[in-house]
Amino acid sequence: MAAAPRWRERLFALYFLSHVPVTLLIDLQPLLPAGVCPPALAELLQWYTAAFRDPLMLQPPEWFKAFIYCEAFLQLPFFPVAGYAFLKGGCKWIRTPAIIYSTHVATTLLPILAHILFHDFSKSEHSGPQTPRERLTLLSIYLPYLLVPLLILYTMLRSPHYNQADKRKRK
Repeated sequence: MAAAPRWRERLFALYFLSHVPVTLLIDLQPLLPAGVCPPALAELLQWYTAAFRDPLMLQPPEWFKAFIYCEAFLQLPFFPVAGYAFLKGGCKWIRTPAIIYSTHVATTLLPILAHILFHDFSKSEHSGPQTPRERLTLLSIYLPYLLVPLLILYTMLRSPHYNQADKRKRK
């Protein structure tokens, strides 16, 4: 049985392990009361939102907050587990959790990307993308969080290494 390409497992490990500090230091800030974050982290978020015109992170709508809560309580505990599995390589037990994770994340990214592309940000309290170029720039920040989970899903479903159903059929 062929192993999953090692470059994909390394990419997935990097994706999950790098997600831990990003989630803890940046993504969870909108859920915290003002003044709780160290000033340097709050300034980093301010810089990011100004540079990429991302008002979702400064004043998130309730639906976006729901996604951040999912990231905090469902995804964050999974990141080190998945990072370990893909860094070690060949861990077939990660298949089902990775399918659940990737499906969940891909589903949450669709409304975020649609919001970035189609929302009228002129009425937002914080400056959002106005031009097509600004929208595409912001989209480029979020897009990897759709594409990598889709690659994870594809790998878990199609790779003979992770697809244990194929193994049972061949016996």
